[in-house]
Amino acid sequence: MQRLKLKTAVLICAVVSLATAVVPASASTKPKSPDTVVVDCFSDPQARPDTFLIACGDGNSILTDLRWSAWKPKFATGSGLNVLNDCRPYCAAGKFHSYPVAVRLDRPEPWQKHSGKQHYTEMRLVYTGHKPPQMPREVTYRLWN
Repeated sequence: MQRLKLKTAVLICAVVSLATAVVPASASTKPKSPDTVVVDCFSDPQARPDTFLIACGDGNSILTDLRWSAWKPKFATGSGLNVLNDCRPYCAAGKFHSYPVAVRLDRPEPWQKHSGKQHYTEMRLVYTGHKPPQMPREVTYRLWN
């Protein structure tokens, strides 16, 4: 009986030691970055960004509060807000307004700056609630690389 207790104690210690050694190694493993990205205004790759500047030149259109429901090699879908300057009476004096949108990224192509990576080349916005008066319900943008 005494011998069985000793074997059990040794076995428990061995299992605990093994589990302690394995957990930190698996916890420190970084997830692999996606092979398909969207390229931002600064030519940096982004995967599942929270925000995305559409109007790189003047900052008058930005996507915020982005939540991605899918990020796949061929497309990405999500929703968020398009914060857009009304530019009335002109852009410097205009006010920003938020409009809910559905977002779809499409048409991946090889990214010339990073071999092995693809980047989405098209963004489609669908205004799901009220929309800017000067905009159609659906807008498609050609994205840069």
